[in-house]
Amino acid sequence: MEKLIMGIDPGTNFMGYAIIKVFGKNQKPELVVSGIVDMIKITDPYIKLQRIFSRTLQVIDSYQPDELAIEAQFYGKNVQSMLKLGRAQGVAIAAALQRDIPIFEYAPKKIKMSITGTGEASKEQIALLLGKFMTIPTTISTLDETDAIAIAYCHHLRNAGRNRCYCYRLLSLSAKL
Repeated sequence: MEKLIMGIDPGTNFMGYAIIKVFGKNQKPELVVSGIVDMIKITDPYIKLQRIFSRTLQVIDSYQPDELAIEAQFYGKNVQSMLKLGRAQGVAIAAALQRDIPIFEYAPKKIKMSITGTGEASKEQIALLLGKFMTIPTTISTLDETDAIAIAYCHHLRNAGRNRCYCYRLLSLSAKL
């Protein structure tokens, strides 16, 4: 059974996104599309949120993913950074909810564990190892983009019955109504 999984690495300067196609439990997934939303030159925080929402909807509408996997917030020292990241994550989630796409949230350490076997891996190690599990084009230039691929791949592992990746399931609004 074919399935499209969208992965999002939320951020307020760069948001990585990727869609992978999976064919079954034992087949290698395929990267369909990946990219970043570059907001580094945007100074208005609300315009950044609007850009995240609209680009997320564009990708969803273009590729019709079956599920969305997104990185969960982690605890950090800078409270303001955490709040900004939470807003970015919330806007991306709202875009998926707008299209009734099931959402799955993964802790950063669990994503790292699913790819490298350790929760302490660097972003560079994750990017390197992803190439062993699936074909990654050399045109990918940012770690935000490879992080989004890793998030989608982590979700694929969970669906394939490999208990190396654990998630927090978010219910869509339509399921509650």
